Amino acid sequence: MRRQSRTWFWIIVLVAGAVAGSIVGEVLSSVAPVLARGFTVGLQPPFVLDLNVVSLTFGFTLHLNLAGAVVALLLILLLGR
Repeated sequence: MRRQSRTWFWIIVLVAGAVAGSIVGEVLSSVAPVLARGFTVGLQPPFVLDLNVVSLTFGFTLHLNLAGAVVALLLILLLGR
């Protein structure tokens, strides 16, 4: 059980670092435009499952920029010690 909770901790740290870094990258994009450069992955268009009684739509998009990746990596390195 301990190993599973540690895995969730690292996933949360990774996502939090990516979000914080993306915010920093967008704020500093006028000073250093390279920080805002990134890529988007996900389902385009979203997957729709129509069962005639209920319709389910699945979609996921992740936009990561350079600053988000750097901050997430630094956060993991600092907390991993």
